Amino acid sequence: MNRPSRLAQLLFGLLAYTSLAIGLIAIVVPGLPTTEFILLAAWAATRSSPRLSAWLEQHRLFGPMLHNWRNGKVIPRRAKVAATASMLLCAGLMLVMLDHGWPVYLALVGMGLGNLWIWSRPVARAQARPSTALPPE
Repeated sequence: MNRPSRLAQLLFGLLAYTSLAIGLIAIVVPGLPTTEFILLAAWAATRSSPRLSAWLEQHRLFGPMLHNWRNGKVIPRRAKVAATASMLLCAGLMLVMLDHGWPVYLALVGMGLGNLWIWSRPVARAQARPSTALPPE
């Protein structure tokens, strides 16, 4: 694989750190997706900063998420439920507190599509079935 130019590395680094910052903020802000920003940060870090990439891979929260994604695009059921709950909370707050204009409906459609996509991902990797043949005697 060709090494990216210095400018490309700088831009990927900027994307990685910006995505990581948004992902960290998203941990405490309902409705803002954490996983997508961490995945984007990890992708950009592999192209810009081996140190950041290694840190993300070894992180106690982000490491398992990245491992699951890289090994079968797996999203655990607990994460799916948490994402759905935060989207429902955010949607409810928007409907109660904001005027019902097109931006609100666009956000609701976006959350709905995002939720459909999340639930379309596997919960666990398919395991090879054990052989039903009897062992040789």
